[in-house]
Amino acid sequence: MANASCLGLYIEQHLIKYAKVSKEHNRIKVEAFGIMFYDKIGEAIDQVIQETYSQRTPISINLSGEMYNYFNMFALLTKNDLQKALTTEFDSYCSEVGYNPSVFETRYAVVGPQEEKDKIRVIHVAENKIELNNRMQQIAGYKLSNVSPISMAIPNLLDANKNENAIVVNIEDSTIVTTILENKIYSVDKIEEGSKDFLNKINGKENSYLKSYEICKNTTIYTSEGRELQEQETGYLEDIMPTLYTIVSKIRNIIAKNDNKIKKVYITGTAALINNIDLYFQEYLEEVDCELLKPYFIESTRDISIKDYMEVNSAISLGMMGIGEGITGMNFRSQTVTEKIPDLLKLDMNLGKSGYRSTGPLSWDLGQPLDKMETVFLRVAMALLMLVILYSGFSGLLANQIKSKKKEAQDSITSTKQQITLATNDSEKMNSKINEYTSMLRNLEEANNKVTDQNRTRNAIPNLLNQIMSIVPENVQLTSIENTSGTHIIINAQSNKYEQLGYLKAKIKTDVILTNVISTAGEKDNNVVTVKIEGDLP
Repeated sequence: MANASCLGLYIEQHLIKYAKVSKEHNRIKVEAFGIMFYDKIGEAIDQVIQETYSQRTPISINLSGEMYNYFNMFALLTKNDLQKALTTEFDSYCSEVGYNPSVFETRYAVVGPQEEKDKIRVIHVAENKIELNNRMQQIAGYKLSNVSPISMAIPNLLDANKNENAIVVNIEDSTIVTTILENKIYSVDKIEEGSKDFLNKINGKENSYLKSYEICKNTTIYTSEGRELQEQETGYLEDIMPTLYTIVSKIRNIIAKNDNKIKKVYITGTAALINNIDLYFQEYLEEVDCELLKPYFIESTRDISIKDYMEVNSAISLGMMGIGEGITGMNFRSQTVTEKIPDLLKLDMNLGKSGYRSTGPLSWDLGQPLDKMETVFLRVAMALLMLVILYSGFSGLLANQIKSKKKEAQDSITSTKQQITLATNDSEKMNSKINEYTSMLRNLEEANNKVTDQNRTRNAIPNLLNQIMSIVPENVQLTSIENTSGTHIIINAQSNKYEQLGYLKAKIKTDVILTNVISTAGEKDNNVVTVKIEGDLP
């Protein structure tokens, strides 16, 4: 049963994003939201719950390091047979990669359009049980109701009526890319690069994670139509842009590998707060429309803008999972035995006010002989008493057997630990030899790559210089051209006009003089604008 209200907590290394979501008559509302930076996670969670008055409100949180696999299964399998088949497939996968399947908690869901009529596509999500328990312990003492992967929750913010092929790029500490086809989740890609990379760089300068976060919110990515940037801003762009370029490059590969036409890319997460990030993505993903992810049910008001809600999109989507929205079957929190008891005890005992039957055909009068009904009742009572005695005896016997098995298990554990110690020693010796051979192979590889690079660039550099000299505008001066490594070229240029430098970059890109062309934001000093253009030899 869906909860009427739920507090979504998206927990990262340095901050918590939170949103209290409620649902009434199919109308979804965000009652409270915000972010909180922390040094001690437990104290921060307590503070969030106190401030949002959520002491008795169900809480929905994110997983911390889930693993995704995809299996194509026979469409006519029953639910039990499908679960068994998935277990077999996952065990086979673990055997191939050297994992122990018993250390994972798993969930699955049928997703995406089917590639064959008699097959179904299943996404299988696995989380290390230790990591899962650690995450759940952070909410100990409160009403934790849902633990879900953020990749499955974030599509809740999309309008299901649009029915479009889209990709949701959630750039938090790391980046999660959720592909949606025909209004169903089809696949999830994890990109290690994310906001943590540039926030850590800025934090190294400012020594404040909160200030680094605010700097990102106030940073604008350079565009050809943009205003002149201040020197401080361009310095932060040097920390931010390499990470964004890596992410957008990998997203371009994800789109290219997809057989279905992707029409929209939605950007969300901490990096979505950077001004013009949607324009930056659009520059590299020219065949799709790029925009920021706005919760479909929220409208801008005078007091709160939609962008304020977008800052906590991850928390809102988790809160929606807690009230029953989105894909089902992805809750990694299992129902406890205590929670199942009320369902097991739904019996109509026909009791009186005191809780016991006080009148009627089963009332007792010890001064009279037992009638037929009383005799039947007495026999039933004796049978129940015998059942209790037998159960008690069986429980005692079972307890003794369990104690014996525990001792055997402990002896087995001790023996196993000894074998593990011996195996560890052997492994260390093998790793030492492997490291030696790896070092030798690396040296040979580096020498070979160096010779290859020299042969490749021998004629490429003179050709590059001739091509560049033929396109340099009259008012642009090249201060240096460097071949930093392999085929990578860095060109430093200056001019008194922004447009001339922009023309030079565009000419290098369109004439394919260099590939993967990027440039830094222009820096202006005494009416002279300098820019650094980078790319690779084709």
